[in-house]
Amino acid sequence: MGPHSTDEVPEAKEEIRSLSSSHRHTANLPYIHKVGVPPKQNLFKEFKTTVKETFFADDPLRSFKDQSKSRKFILGIQAIFPILEWGRGYNLTKFKGDLIAGLTIASLCIPQDIGYAKLANLDPQYGLYSSFVPPLIYAFMGSSRDIAIGPVAVVSLLLGRLLQAEIDPTKNPAEYLRLAFTATFFAGITQATLGFFRLGFLIDFLSHAAIVGFMGGAAITIALQQLKGFLGIKNFTKKTDIISVMHSVWGSVHHGWNWQTLVIGATFLGFLLFAKYIGKKNKKFFWVPAIAPLISVVLSTFFVYITRADKKGVQIVKHIDKGINPSSASQIYFSGVYLLKGFKIGVVAGMIALTEAVAIGRTFASMKDYQLDGNKEMVALGAMNIVGSMTSCYVATGSFSRSAVNYMAGCKTAVSNIVMSCVVFLTLEFITPLFKYTPNAILASIIISAVIGLIDYDAAILIWKIDKFDFVACMGAFFGVVFASVEIGLLIAVSISFAKILLQVTRPRTAILGRLPRTTVYRNIQQYPEATKIPGLLIVRVDSAIYFSNSNYVKERYGSLLPSVIIFKIFNRLMNF
Repeated sequence: MGPHSTDEVPEAKEEIRSLSSSHRHTANLPYIHKVGVPPKQNLFKEFKTTVKETFFADDPLRSFKDQSKSRKFILGIQAIFPILEWGRGYNLTKFKGDLIAGLTIASLCIPQDIGYAKLANLDPQYGLYSSFVPPLIYAFMGSSRDIAIGPVAVVSLLLGRLLQAEIDPTKNPAEYLRLAFTATFFAGITQATLGFFRLGFLIDFLSHAAIVGFMGGAAITIALQQLKGFLGIKNFTKKTDIISVMHSVWGSVHHGWNWQTLVIGATFLGFLLFAKYIGKKNKKFFWVPAIAPLISVVLSTFFVYITRADKKGVQIVKHIDKGINPSSASQIYFSGVYLLKGFKIGVVAGMIALTEAVAIGRTFASMKDYQLDGNKEMVALGAMNIVGSMTSCYVATGSFSRSAVNYMAGCKTAVSNIVMSCVVFLTLEFITPLFKYTPNAILASIIISAVIGLIDYDAAILIWKIDKFDFVACMGAFFGVVFASVEIGLLIAVSISFAKILLQVTRPRTAILGRLPRTTVYRNIQQYPEATKIPGLLIVRVDSAIYFSNSNYVKERYGSLLPSVIIFKIFNRLMNF
């Protein structure tokens, strides 16, 4: 069995040769190195070492060693609230960048929040509430400089779908709202628990391919759901699969569509897509697609108001409660039949929100070359959703579109979230009555233009070129969401991800190595055709740890190529460690 490095290949060569030759020939081999046996440990020490390597590989308490009690207290507070650490070096230059970025993402988030709340079957103000309190909490506890916090399309749709399966939001709006707060509370508990106990590696089991497929399917589903507001249809299916939605759309084509609504929606959707095109064409105009939604809302609202198009069948927002978040702590179900239901919904929504936020945070952290503590992120996200559930918010997380705008607008720190939150506060206090005549069609257009970016064609094509099994996972999640439901798509994504893990563990990739001409370098003979095998010697590289679940596979794969006595001795030695 030959490893990767060129220094160890001769060792493997000598080891195999020593196994196959008699003891009288061993003396003639000048370079024989025995494999050292690790020192034996008692059961407690071995268990302690394993736990430490699994959960505390980065040694999170190393900065506390050899420090005074007062210093340890300060370091502990800074660990919980990173703003106290980086805030000491904050200056006016950084604030200018954060101010511009905060104002830019605020102009994007306000119309989005109103639309996303409708996806969750909630009144518009709850979307705005969720962009006021959670960003403030995150700014103090989060470690990402670029992530923008608020409601997102995928989580809103998922939450609305799961909640609607338990309570009808039309017949029992009060109970539905209470269940939404309960689910948000347990979503926060789930996220904070994963971070506190350093279990963040669990979200890595959902492969990138499955996430790409799930997000793409969710984008299609969200866009289809917006046809209700885009076309002015009153009687619309509550199902999310493409067949039911298209049947509902075409079934009402003669009597359910409103042409005025369609004109408004199509006109402003074209404007939004054109603004996106300008932003992609020239990065200097990143602010154009950012403010386009707010411009669309202002213009469409003004148009509906002066023409009184609402009298001709154009559906409008009608009313948004004025004022900041009221307390909702007493509305959370801590007992009764809805407790378990809220817990189940919260765990699912919390995990999806966490996956999206961590992916966004890691992406921008790598672009700006700084370290992101995944466990701290989870605690911060969990804390903001727990507090949010008690202040009339539903599940909030990092937004792809807002974070990208935040990054391009030149944000320096999480203060941009504070600026955005302040703008939302002013909107709730003074501006919400102006949204009364905002047409639902413009909200549908904003959401459609926003979710188009979630369909990552390039990533799907790259996955197909690299790994066909990953592509199956991607398409399985995609078609599961589009043709069944968000829950089914999520279940397929998780199932295929776990299936791939098991397959790779039990059937590891192997390669026969050969020596490159005029070198001592050994490489895979399939990747390097000029590499030649050594006569009488088989060097095999196994791209995985060898243990009980895959040892027979490797033995069966290469057993016919080596004398059985050599295979037996090699595997006996390997399995004894």
